[in-house]
Amino acid sequence: MIDFDLTPAQRNLQEMAHWFAANRTRPLALEADRTGAYPETFLRELQLMSGGRDGIIGGGERDGGSRAERQTNRTAVLGAEELAWGDPAVLTNIPGPGLGAPPVAATGTPEQKERFFAIFKDSSELRYGAYGLSEPGAGSDVANIATTAVKDGDHYVLNGTKCFITNGARAVWVVVFATVDKSLGRGGHRAFVVEKGTPGFRVGRIEKKMGLHAQETAELVFEDCRVHRDHLLGGEAYYESKGSAGFKIAMQFFDTTRPLVAILAIGIARAAHEIARDWFREKYGKSQSPAAVLARDRLARMERAVRAGRLLAWKAAWLADLGRPNSKEASMAKAYAGTIATRVCSDAVELLGADGLRHEHFVEKLFRDVKVFDIFEGTGQIQRVVVSRRIFEQVGREP
Repeated sequence: MIDFDLTPAQRNLQEMAHWFAANRTRPLALEADRTGAYPETFLRELQLMSGGRDGIIGGGERDGGSRAERQTNRTAVLGAEELAWGDPAVLTNIPGPGLGAPPVAATGTPEQKERFFAIFKDSSELRYGAYGLSEPGAGSDVANIATTAVKDGDHYVLNGTKCFITNGARAVWVVVFATVDKSLGRGGHRAFVVEKGTPGFRVGRIEKKMGLHAQETAELVFEDCRVHRDHLLGGEAYYESKGSAGFKIAMQFFDTTRPLVAILAIGIARAAHEIARDWFREKYGKSQSPAAVLARDRLARMERAVRAGRLLAWKAAWLADLGRPNSKEASMAKAYAGTIATRVCSDAVELLGADGLRHEHFVEKLFRDVKVFDIFEGTGQIQRVVVSRRIFEQVGREP
């Protein structure tokens, strides 16, 4: 049974993350949204605050040991919710391997882990990793990726385009998915670590988005990009023995990150709810007018949705820490959180009326930021497909 109690270390991390979000992030968030970036001094503070823990933004290997030692993913969602409450864009600004960490940690050879993670041990520079899966014609349909990898001696030659890649322009390396043979479908998928500066690898456009302005999102282009075979994640033998291993790497990544995306949405929704609640309290106090009663009912529904979404994310993260299958729970959390967070932010804007529409008001920023959380890491529709498949797979099985 899932344990709702937090360890002392988790409670300390949660409190530290909230303090940082309230005192360091929130005062800079609107300006960062306007300019498109946080100042370097803040990023270095963020680096120190995170302490190099990849767990704050997800990832990490599943280890044995005590209860406290088995909660990498649970701890990650605790910290992530607080940081998203401050500004969801700040999570991907934490220096480190970021979204590229889980596939390298889970699949890379010992030599690859040492090589690609060692880059981040030097804190004198702000370094980032990235994860390159989405393409113009293969977003939700991961199986349809078109970027190719053709074997040529000791190298693979990559050709294709990736889009909406978080930290793609500033990453020192990117985990890139490509196919060695389209006719093999998922069986042809391979994952490569492509380093910045590799000939044939360039950054295309930087995306201009509705929200998350302080989060860099880039297009990556590969034109006869030669990548040595020792950059094939896991090594060639790994794919020969595991069939559709490349596709499974991508799916396992989502099982880890979807609870995090869900909790980020919950952090945004919580922030919007608290702003609306405090605004209503100041404006209407204990008024019993029909409008005030209806507003209180809406605020109660908003908080109930936030709490339910948090529990779904916690359950998915808890299963991941135990090493148990969690794809259904991860998709449930992602689908529910993205939907209700969008609704909660919309309700907050409506409750604030004209104040909620002003650019200088934080709830307006949250309203713009939250929409993508029902889209990236698999749209809400795709998550519901995943959940329905898992439900029907279980029909007729022994409980």
